[in-house]
Amino acid sequence: MSELTPARRRELRAGAHHLNPVVSIAGNGLTPAVLGEIDRSLQAHELIKIKVHGAERAARDALMKAVCDALGASPIQHIGTILVIWRERREEAEKSVQGKTAISSANTGVARAKSARAFAAAARRTALIKAASDKKRLAAKRSRTYTRKTESAGRK
Repeated sequence: MSELTPARRRELRAGAHHLNPVVSIAGNGLTPAVLGEIDRSLQAHELIKIKVHGAERAARDALMKAVCDALGASPIQHIGTILVIWRERREEAEKSVQGKTAISSANTGVARAKSARAFAAAARRTALIKAASDKKRLAAKRSRTYTRKTESAGRK
């Protein structure tokens, strides 16, 4: 867990203002699956909000400390049931994720995206490529059909 200056913490609080919670912690508490999801979210976004359901303030404080200690993150803010935490991206993890993505997308033909915006852009690209190939295939089919009709008409 890195120590942040008050100015940096203020910048991060301002940056988190418009964010929506990406992880929700409910009745089961802090399970390994929840920690894994928080870790993936921190790797993708660095700054995240976590919504905690049904816990007292002291329990939420303890939960925030446990998450930050377990994942090497820094606590930024705790307002009501919302926790804001930050951690820098880990470079080695990012490279291995990119390598796995390239391998899996090469094998399956499906691209994996890190964010909803990237996913939507990839989906649009895929749809445009597919539409273009369908258009070329139909044009080639029409051309072959036209050629066959003119050849058969010339023979008569």
